Amino acid sequence: MRETGLWKASKIDNEYGQTVSSGFEILDKELPGLGWPQSGVTEVLYDRTGIGELKLMMPAISRLSRSQNRWVALINPPHIPYAPALEHEGVDLARLLIITQKTQGDYLWALEKSISSKGCRAVIAWPNQIKDAQVRRLQVASREGNCWTILLRSERLASRTSPAELRVRLRSCPSAESTNMRVKILKRHGSWQSPEFKITLLDKLHQKRKTLTRKKTIPISEKANKKKLSLTPINISRAHQSSGI
Repeated sequence: MRETGLWKASKIDNEYGQTVSSGFEILDKELPGLGWPQSGVTEVLYDRTGIGELKLMMPAISRLSRSQNRWVALINPPHIPYAPALEHEGVDLARLLIITQKTQGDYLWALEKSISSKGCRAVIAWPNQIKDAQVRRLQVASREGNCWTILLRSERLASRTSPAELRVRLRSCPSAESTNMRVKILKRHGSWQSPEFKITLLDKLHQKRKTLTRKKTIPISEKANKKKLSLTPINISRAHQSSGI
């Protein structure tokens, strides 16, 4: 049963391939194999860009980027990735690829080739239009290339069926100091849909900057007064908020 990929609906803890911890205990408990799959297609459906959709996967992406001499590829990201935020999350920037294609045909070709090449450990893509038959092709390519394929798509597609092995819906409920995200597993091996649960994503880079700013407030102000400098605080977290990291 394990070799053919068949699964029993009453067993959520069945072992289906290798997994990597999500970094969030509450999420790992709901994922088959207690973590994100290391191959196959995962669909992440979210209500709007910049809610922390990438940050949710960063602990796993960080581990994968440092575990093997393989690439993590981003295909046509909607925003330029914020390198300091990725580095702060532990991602090896030397193993990061950003691939951009203009036409739909070239986009799908680059996506499939990246997945099946065996040179990529994970591929993240934002397909605007993709058919079920194409998702099935990516599923096969992902297994052959032993590559975790993540498709970030609109929540409007949540009610539709999909060949993706794992489907996760994200909804935002932000607060001042963190992002509280509501998560629901829509499709998974071994069980039915999960109940909706909340995950808190702390903005580590913003928190670090606040700590540094608090420690240096007096000396910086004194120096500015002496040199008549204009101090304008820059919110680093806003600079990368739109990227979802």
